[in-house]
Amino acid sequence: MTKSSSIHRVPSAGGVEHGYPQGHLGHLTASEEQALKDFKVFLQEKKAWTPGPPPSHDDPTLLRYLRARKWVVQDAYGQFSETEKFRAANQIDVLYDTIDVDAYETSKKLNLQALCSRTNGGEHRGIPIYVYQIRHLDSNTVSKYEKSADTTYSNAKTDGTTPAKLLRLFALYENLTRFAQPLCTQCTDRENAETPITLSTNIVDISQVSLRMFWNLKSHMQTASMLATAHYPETLDRIFIIGAPAFFSTVWGWVKRWFDPVTVSKIFILGPTDVLPVLTSFIDIKNIPKAYGGEMEWEFFEEPKFDAEVTRLMSWENGYTALPPGPMYWRPYDDGKRLELLAVGTKDKKQRKERVATIPVAFPNQKFGEDKAVESAAAADAKVTAASTNGETPKPVDAATEDLNKLSIAEAAKGSEETAPNGLSEKTAADNIPSKETATVQ
Repeated sequence: MTKSSSIHRVPSAGGVEHGYPQGHLGHLTASEEQALKDFKVFLQEKKAWTPGPPPSHDDPTLLRYLRARKWVVQDAYGQFSETEKFRAANQIDVLYDTIDVDAYETSKKLNLQALCSRTNGGEHRGIPIYVYQIRHLDSNTVSKYEKSADTTYSNAKTDGTTPAKLLRLFALYENLTRFAQPLCTQCTDRENAETPITLSTNIVDISQVSLRMFWNLKSHMQTASMLATAHYPETLDRIFIIGAPAFFSTVWGWVKRWFDPVTVSKIFILGPTDVLPVLTSFIDIKNIPKAYGGEMEWEFFEEPKFDAEVTRLMSWENGYTALPPGPMYWRPYDDGKRLELLAVGTKDKKQRKERVATIPVAFPNQKFGEDKAVESAAAADAKVTAASTNGETPKPVDAATEDLNKLSIAEAAKGSEETAPNGLSEKTAADNIPSKETATVQ
């Protein structure tokens, strides 16, 4: 029985790996600009993209695929094409537009997601924060969830092979790309304010997780990660896992094999003493919940706690003073000078499409195209639209990662045996225990 671990520096992740904002709109090199032009020509030849106006997909969306595929046009087209086929086969646009509001909220809670705020400090000002807390879920709870998710609770038809419960999860990704990111993009109190926001930061609290629960959720987590990686490229910046139970270092060796290697490279597991120092290097302390050492008064399942800039921009409409439950998305309004927020989905078997609020467009003359998620009001009324998008491809570490590189991590030994939690081999238990000094696990 041997212990094996290696200490090395934390590599960059998400936006930093590209030298953020490099690789994003307004900060492209000559070769990246050319790749975007070539990609558009290639897509148009394949009848996979139309230039508009408005174009079928905007530049920030196309750039996600190029970054994910290291700027190789043909490779980016392969992922783009597969995503478009998947979206059409499962009517993702229809799903988001018609999903039952209560089912949407239930799915959000079962997948334990809550938009907390925007980051307001560090090198990624403006990126939305999602906070997750995984609570105790025994086998009966998981089984009940599996059975309750046999339908998408929408008018969408499916390809017959993708589980309905995972398609419901896609509605949450649509919320990211169609609500959270467009909202953050219009906030100008951030560095590189003209660059659209296409990333997200995720904090995952696993302090209430049991070993059995990890095993119960194995299939769900594997498949969900695979589909998200394939069809929502370059929407993830980092995942910070906090509150890891004592046994987590033991099971990390097999848990990390559930995810795409590039996604794993963006996961950082923080020890108790490292939570606040690391989070505050990316997030203003005012936007970190008090439970994690920050200053924000916010509890799980509360409404998003928006910062002052979002509050300043938001003009509530039709009697709304807060966000309603269910799916929402932004689209151009007032000749493109503003965006209107539409609440969609089905409530009491009735389709809704209600204007909740409007915000001013930060740069109305910016000509990078209109994404499906925010196409013109007339076109959006004629058909449901959506933004494609998560899968990531790593790039070399650059100097911009220096602050994060101050952290050290221990990688679990490779080749450990995957066994049910009630039958972990001694080799697996020993080989996957990192040193106690470890702050972050890749």
